[in-house]
Amino acid sequence: MNEAGRGRADGGALRWGTPEEAGLLARELEGMVDDVRAFLGPSPVRPWCAGAVVLAGRGRTVALHRAVGWAARWAAYDEESDTGVASAPEERVPMTPDTVFDIASLTKLFTSLLAVRQMERGTLELGERVAAYLPEFGRAGKAGITVRQLLGHTSGLRAELPLYEAPDREARLRMLWEEAPPDPPGTVYRYSDLNLIALHQLLERITGHGLEELLHDEITAPLGMHRTRFVPPLSWRAETAATEDARRPWARLDRGMVRGEVHDENAYAMGGVAGHAGIFSRARDLAVLARTLLDGGAYGSARILSPASVDLLLTDVNQDFPGHAHGLGFELDQRWYMGALSGPRTAGHTGFTGTSLVLDPDSDTFLILLANSVHPVRTWRSGSAPRVAAANRLARAIPVRPPAGTAATAWFSGMAAPGGATLTLPPTGPDAARLTCLLWWDTAPDTDRLALEAAAGGPARWRPLAFDTAPVEGPADALPHPDGTAVGWSGRRWHHLTAALPPTPGLRLRFRYATSSRTVGRGVYVTGLRVLDRSGGPLFDESRPADGSRVEADGWHRSAD
Repeated sequence: MNEAGRGRADGGALRWGTPEEAGLLARELEGMVDDVRAFLGPSPVRPWCAGAVVLAGRGRTVALHRAVGWAARWAAYDEESDTGVASAPEERVPMTPDTVFDIASLTKLFTSLLAVRQMERGTLELGERVAAYLPEFGRAGKAGITVRQLLGHTSGLRAELPLYEAPDREARLRMLWEEAPPDPPGTVYRYSDLNLIALHQLLERITGHGLEELLHDEITAPLGMHRTRFVPPLSWRAETAATEDARRPWARLDRGMVRGEVHDENAYAMGGVAGHAGIFSRARDLAVLARTLLDGGAYGSARILSPASVDLLLTDVNQDFPGHAHGLGFELDQRWYMGALSGPRTAGHTGFTGTSLVLDPDSDTFLILLANSVHPVRTWRSGSAPRVAAANRLARAIPVRPPAGTAATAWFSGMAAPGGATLTLPPTGPDAARLTCLLWWDTAPDTDRLALEAAAGGPARWRPLAFDTAPVEGPADALPHPDGTAVGWSGRRWHHLTAALPPTPGLRLRFRYATSSRTVGRGVYVTGLRVLDRSGGPLFDESRPADGSRVEADGWHRSAD
């Protein structure tokens, strides 16, 4: 959470401004639009989406809010030729910044917020068994499942059930009550719509109000989110993005081109109101939600959660399941769609229709990408490359500048992948005793790393060189890097680096940044490179190179960002 929001009664309101006013780099935000637009073409064979709305901001400034492509482009899908049947030109609907989307599983975030609201009131306990509130849920081996396990997807339930095949609401709920989890509660992580469907029923039971009413009264009305609701009225249809030409066998129900009705079959069967899917919204409204959470639960004069409750939402409850960090409903540190924005506290979610929301409390940034990627058919879209591309651009738009009083620029490794880059210092004499510099790194832990290496004389045989780092600002102990590498999360802060050098004639030093995946971190910055002798005198200082001694950069470049 943004520290400034913790003690505020007034969370402040968003304003639409420039990248500069948000402290972001305009060229990278423009690049974000270009990147998203590219996915309207082959990605790699079919378009990833027909159109999209992208919104990015920092602090209380929305710096980018742009639409590309079409809200409705196709009249139907031709299965035989695997092509879209284009609408007549006069019937195509351009995307606009305020187009309304079926946000699919982003609905889970709202259901989770409503649950935490009940925890604040003392009517719901995180560690309590669901069956204590909803006795019928406890059948078939589900009696031990807790509210926490529903929200963290560790209930052991399967991913989904074909509720849409049941004839009525009673029969659908009976399917859930009689469902036996394939794994004991708390033993596996498995993302499941059933968790939030069950939470929906629990919330209605303990409050006596429908989920649609709770959403309006507890969240959207107080925050002024006037285009966020279940079951949008017919009057919204013209401003709503189309989803899929839903027909069997690729869909589960024969409905034709879906627009203005929920896409998810189970939510549709439940009347459009469900805890896992069904909400429609627009980027502008979701930005308000993002700002509310980053400001500790307040927006303008409204407060929907306490700062402690927001912390609870965004704190990992799945530490026993590495790689599946999860707050209450919110996913954490998921690089597969958060890209280089990802960090231990980065939170968000995706939706099957092509939607996503990402919050980064450490940089106070938020990113919303709404796309109709199942239009005209769900089989065209593949992966989350547009989400990663947008997140990488926003991460790159956050300037990384050397600390005040140091160099004006720094060496930047870039974020290219796969591949690598080297930054090599000139050879040193036998009196060299210590390397010092400033270092900033943020890398994907498993595939993306910085190594400090040394080689002596003759053909270069590069070996790891151990070093220590300590943050430039704030008290902290030195962090040893005995294997000569810096990987993962560094808090996006500058660090002092020091390395003891062996007394070797002709010693050479280099930084090597290497990647082996297209999902990378923000990269590495180095500045203030100095090699010192035993008395602390400089043998090499990149700010004052002597005798033509300069750093050799292969793939690195100077950056003033």
